[in-house]
Amino acid sequence: MKKIKVRPKTEQNIKRGYPLIKETDVVNKPTASASNQWVEFVGSKNNYLGTGYISPQNKGLGWVLSWTKEPLDLNFFKKKLTQAKDERSLFFHSEETTAFRVFNGEGDGIGGFTVDWYAGYLSISWYNEFIYQEKRTILDALQAVYPEAKGSYEKLRFQIEHEALSAHLSGGYAPEPLSIKENGVTYATYMNEGLMTGIFLDQKEVRERLTDGLLAGKSLLNTFSYTGAFSVAAALGGAVATTSVDLAKRSFEKTKEQLTINQLSMTNHSIVVMDVFNYFHYAQKKGLLFDCVLLDPPSFAKSKKHTFSVAKNYGELTAQAISLIAPNGLLIASTNAANVSKVKFQQMIEAAIQIHGRRFKQTEFFDLPADFVVNQAYPDGNYLKVFFYQLD
Repeated sequence: MKKIKVRPKTEQNIKRGYPLIKETDVVNKPTASASNQWVEFVGSKNNYLGTGYISPQNKGLGWVLSWTKEPLDLNFFKKKLTQAKDERSLFFHSEETTAFRVFNGEGDGIGGFTVDWYAGYLSISWYNEFIYQEKRTILDALQAVYPEAKGSYEKLRFQIEHEALSAHLSGGYAPEPLSIKENGVTYATYMNEGLMTGIFLDQKEVRERLTDGLLAGKSLLNTFSYTGAFSVAAALGGAVATTSVDLAKRSFEKTKEQLTINQLSMTNHSIVVMDVFNYFHYAQKKGLLFDCVLLDPPSFAKSKKHTFSVAKNYGELTAQAISLIAPNGLLIASTNAANVSKVKFQQMIEAAIQIHGRRFKQTEFFDLPADFVVNQAYPDGNYLKVFFYQLD
């Protein structure tokens, strides 16, 4: 097995259980021939640190999977998948929530892939070429650990020629739509419509807060609304009106479907297909105000007129949103951008609020829910940050 030497600081990080290997961590960048294979990571004195693999993905160069010289074979994958399943036993016994994460990559001990459970069907996401090469072994392990699964699907979240981004893998085919429950709310999902299923499972606790009545009797502006899941949760929690805004044309029919399956009338729940920044200008001209504005943009997005990234533009987005929040209103500011720290994100939000001279109080904060297990030695894996602010 090829040995990869790491720098002294990285050596200490690995000893503490930090699993990610970045390009700057290795003494000599591995050649193409050294990528996509099992390797041993060694220190300055060629001392063994751990076993893993090299395969570039968006997070870094590779992952440490084991800190002992154990075989990284079928039994290893079965062991990790079984441990992860056992830790989520309560989820499998819930009738209120039937979709959740059952394996969260490095959080559960193997960086590079995740597995979600959708009412009996598995959705597997691959994040780099090497872990995809190990697909057969991983699928065999999944079959052993989840014999009750009705079927499985895959999502390729990296570029590879001649491979579909989404595909059915094994077992039966899920109905379209596949109805799942979350906190007692029904959502329509699609297992084989590209990379998205129709709901982001990591936001379940935020949606639960809305379902519990946070916005009862109030109005919500849900921006970058995707399929309108936040709007549905708020409406079922008693919100008197919701407005869902997203640039994607598909958002109209997808949001309408979510409202319809929950027997919610379109009368008080409007759907707008428009660039969010353009909608802000429109709403300001019309003098529209909302009791709550929810901001949950993608980390990076591009339209004909705007290029948006959380790291550069979230403050600007927040500043425009503040003018649409009614007195004693609520701002819900969310991001899944791992490259923006919790501290920096909070500073961006609060600086934008202060531009308007409004007093504010942070009332709640959410990060990843329990099924999205985080490696405590790798805090960057806890990417979700959701702040609630009460404004005067």
